[in-house]
Order: sequence, then structure tokens, then C-alpha cells
Amino acid sequence: MSANTDQTEVEPSPETRRAPAPPDLDYRLRQQAILSEFGVEALRGTDVDHLLQRAAELCAQGMGAEFCKALEYRRGADTLLVRAGVGWGPDVIGKARIGADLASPAGFALKTGRPVISNHLADETRFRTPQLMAEHGIRRAINVLIENRDGAFGVLEVDDTREGMFEEADIAFMQGFANLLGGAIERQRTESLLRAALARQDLLAREMSHRVKNSLAIVASLLALQARAAEDPAVQTALADARSRVEAIAGVHDQLWRQGDKDGDKAEGEGEGVPGELDLAPFLEKLVANLASGVPGQRLACTACPQRISADRAIPIGLLVNELVTNALKYAYPPETHPAGGEIRVRAERRPEGLVVEVADDGIGLPTGFEIGRSSKSLGMRVVGSLTRQLGGSLTIPAREKGACFRLEVPLAG
Repeated sequence: MSANTDQTEVEPSPETRRAPAPPDLDYRLRQQAILSEFGVEALRGTDVDHLLQRAAELCAQGMGAEFCKALEYRRGADTLLVRAGVGWGPDVIGKARIGADLASPAGFALKTGRPVISNHLADETRFRTPQLMAEHGIRRAINVLIENRDGAFGVLEVDDTREGMFEEADIAFMQGFANLLGGAIERQRTESLLRAALARQDLLAREMSHRVKNSLAIVASLLALQARAAEDPAVQTALADARSRVEAIAGVHDQLWRQGDKDGDKAEGEGEGVPGELDLAPFLEKLVANLASGVPGQRLACTACPQRISADRAIPIGLLVNELVTNALKYAYPPETHPAGGEIRVRAERRPEGLVVEVADDGIGLPTGFEIGRSSKSLGMRVVGSLTRQLGGSLTIPAREKGACFRLEVPLAG
């Protein structure tokens, strides 16, 4: 409920008391400047305690008062806790409580939503003076409600020990602070809930990736067993290729699982990121290392720049690199011409036009007249073509003096 100055609870002034002087224009302009300053802080702030303290400091400054406090309502005990403040000792902030009943000025503002002005607490007949205020010699006080869509958060109160008059015009200044506080508190609570929801979503996604990785590892093991049991070399090769593809997909899920594991060992680049994304560099490095371990004597090198990428794109890129490297391992360095083998290089980098991935070697090169689109006899090259189309990219063969090079260009958003 928003404060309505028409319903402000103002202490009646006896005729013998002098009416307040008209407010000074400079005084009101200074209040507006201070309120604007706090508005910027409220929009940027991420810590409730800091915002409450700044509100108390600036509100006291704008009102020219000695004391100000932000009170938080504790529903269980039906009390108001002094959460932040100016002028109060360290034994008050975060410790002292006052009653939240209708008999206290702050409690009345909290329960009714109506601002309260009391310029002569010693003569009050509407409310009792809280002990905390009596102990500090407070003579006058003004209270406004702090609320948001979750309900009443508490009360913002300005106090002073000196004679003077708080006016209804001061309500607008203080209510401005209270409204900014209420909105900032609600925003920070919403952001906290959102962060918790995202953390849970990330945890579930990583757990799913972990289970998928384990399931794929079982499939790869079964394929390896079948390959060893097969007598036909062609069948052995086909099963080995299938196992390699399964392991490439498992590598993506392994990276997705590891990137959020704060307690596990991480390779360089395996930091936390957006759920469902991974760093392409460590993924390709591990993929190439796994391929190299299965072919002793061959030299594989991988150079990849850090690049966050979605799993939906990492899987086809990983499969494509797997096919091209496997193809190079089979055909680039035949034993009769290259008994010592040779090097196969994988490179990935971000360019203005998108992601560029290259697989190159210095071997015998490609057959005369080789064209990617006409290699339908090779299952591996058909897979490569399909994956390229899935990525919405292009695959070219740059001219080289020796060896072969395949260049994949994939557009990236942003």
C-alpha cells in the first residue's frame, strides 16, 4: 500500500505553538537532488544492507536530522529490527528491536500504511515513545512504510533530539526513499530466486550430461568388444569408426559435466559458463589426444583458441573433426611412402566471419579430381557433408603444395 499524504497521521499543534515557516526552496531542491542520487544507487545496487544504510545516511542528510533508521519487520515476533541507521551506536544496528503494534509510531505506519509525524513525543497521546528513542532523547519523529509486491518490508524513520517541525511536505521526500528501497529489495529478491533456479537447472543439466556420457561409454565399450570378436577386417574397421564417433559425442557431454564441477580437476579453459555451453578448445584438445592414443607413431597436434559454443554445435563439429582426422590417419601417410608417418594438425580460431576449423597434413594429398560433394562412396565423407549442412557452414579444400587441408567455416551469432 502506498502512502497517501491526505491520510498522514500528524500530531495536532496547539494554538500556542508557532506554525512552521514556509519551506525554503533551496532545501526542497537539495532533497530532490539527494533523492535522485539514491535512485541511481538503488538501480545499480546488489546488496540490501548497503542500500538500507545509504538510504538512512542520505535521508538524514536531506532532512537535516541527527538520526535515521531502516526498520525491518519480523513477522514471527511482530517486532521491527533496526537493520541500518545513522546516529545510533553499534549496540543498536542489527540488534535493537521496537514493537510493531499500533501503539508505537513505527508500528502504526507499518500496520496502516499511513505516514506518521510526531513533533513532540513527550506530549504524545496517540502513541507510546519506544524505549530506544527515549534513551536517546528523541523529541520528534517521522515514519513511512517500505513495501513492495511481497508486502510490507518495514519502516523508514527519521528522528531528532532538537526542537523543530517535520512537515507533511517531508513525507514526499521520505516516501521517495521508501519506494526506491521497496523496488530494489524486490528486484534483488527476484534476482536471487532466478540465480537459484539457474543453478538448479545447471546442476540438472550437468547430471544429465554425466549420465549420457556414462551410457555412451558403455556403447563404445560394446563396439570395441564386437570389433575384437569380428573376423572380417572391413567389419572391424566399421565398428572402430562407429566407436570413435560415439566417443566424440561422449566427449561433449564430458566437457558439459566437468565445466561446472567446482570440486573436480579441470583442465585449463574448463571454467564455469552458461548451462549447455562449453569451451571448444579443451574439447578439441581432448578429442585429438584420444585419437592419437589409438594410433602409435602418428603425430597429432591441436591448436584451438578459447571459444564458448553450444552443445548443439559442439557435437557436429567434434564429429566432423573426428571424421577428418580419422581419414587422415588412414590415408595421409601410407607405410610404403611414409614409413615414419607424419603430422596431422587441427586448428580452430574465431574470425570476423565466424569459427574456422582446419584439419591438415603433409602426406600424399587427395586423389586427382577429388571433390567433397562427389565422395558418396565414402561413408566418412558423406557424414562430413551432412554435418557441414547441419552447422549451416561451408567446407572447402584450400590449395596446397603437399598434403591435404579441409577448412570448415561456421557462422556464429554475436
